[in-house]
Amino acid sequence: MACLKKRGKTYYAQYNLGGQQKRVSLHTESLQIAKEKIRQIESAIARGTDIPLPTRTPLAQVVKAYVQHLSTVKTPSNVRRDSHYLRSTFGPICPELELKNAKISQKGIKRPSKEYVPPIEVNFFEQITTADIAAFISAQVRNKGLAPKTANRYREILTRLYNWALEQYGTRTPDNRNPAAKVERYKEKASNIRFLSMDQIKEQFEALADTPQLQTMVAIYIYAGLRREEALWLTGDDIDLDSGPNGMIRIRPKTVDGEYWEPKTKVNRVVPISKALRSYLDQYVRPESEAVWFFPSPKESRWDGNNFAQALAKVNKANEFPWTCLDYRHTFGSQLAMKGESLYKISTLMGNSPEICRKHYAAILPELLADTVEFA
Repeated sequence: MACLKKRGKTYYAQYNLGGQQKRVSLHTESLQIAKEKIRQIESAIARGTDIPLPTRTPLAQVVKAYVQHLSTVKTPSNVRRDSHYLRSTFGPICPELELKNAKISQKGIKRPSKEYVPPIEVNFFEQITTADIAAFISAQVRNKGLAPKTANRYREILTRLYNWALEQYGTRTPDNRNPAAKVERYKEKASNIRFLSMDQIKEQFEALADTPQLQTMVAIYIYAGLRREEALWLTGDDIDLDSGPNGMIRIRPKTVDGEYWEPKTKVNRVVPISKALRSYLDQYVRPESEAVWFFPSPKESRWDGNNFAQALAKVNKANEFPWTCLDYRHTFGSQLAMKGESLYKISTLMGNSPEICRKHYAAILPELLADTVEFA
């Protein structure tokens, strides 16, 4: 049998196991909760199973194992994204969360910004409470002005971390619950999709007339709805100009020079090339190099996403254009929606779920439905 002991305000369980007396903290000041835990301990002893007491696992150990797990189930870009949120939450507590660029790392240490929010500091993973996580996210929102969507991203990533640790890594929190899942979600505003009109599309291409490669890449984004990385990872074999009326663009996984890439949703898709896009592809002359990339960078390698964005932003800034690759992708979906195409077709072409497309583009459709409500 197990019995309750109280030291200060905290309850402890005392019991015999294998001829040895054990006294362990129940991590609660509530008599009702302590009695329930005693009942669980007695039941576990009677069944000969593990006693359901909280574990004490070093925080760095759990986070390190989790990031290593992510690298086996997610793309490198998604691992980097999740690692960014975990580094912000806990600090660089393990090699997997350390910044790879030493100069950037030292700059952050020497000159922390005014909006800096200190990470959650505990010794053991199980010590973190719902209040700790809620306070950290709230401080991020106040100090950095995070959007509700970004705040909820912190909550989602930490919820997945705890789910994995509780279900697959063998940790047990004091109440056997996920503390991050109990954090209240922030209310997100309705999506405000920015896209280019037909006149703005014309202005954009005119501004890029002196940079044929950028012009063709923007044509890919506007007329095929590709994500930024999808276009940067295109090889010559992915552009099939002989299939269909005008050709096809194939979005699929590949390994180039030992580096693996796959689409964000891990689903292959084919996007037909429109007449407008085909005219730009016919004019585009690939650089004479041995690069496998359809759009090689000036260094004849694959474009880095940030470097490409800066090159495009430089031209657009000179013309006072605020548009980005995401705006071009939204232009593809929005123009098709205004044309009257079904959200199912649009989602298939863009590699999204119909629900995501409904969230982004359904608001555009009512303007085209005025005649639909007329009975006569």
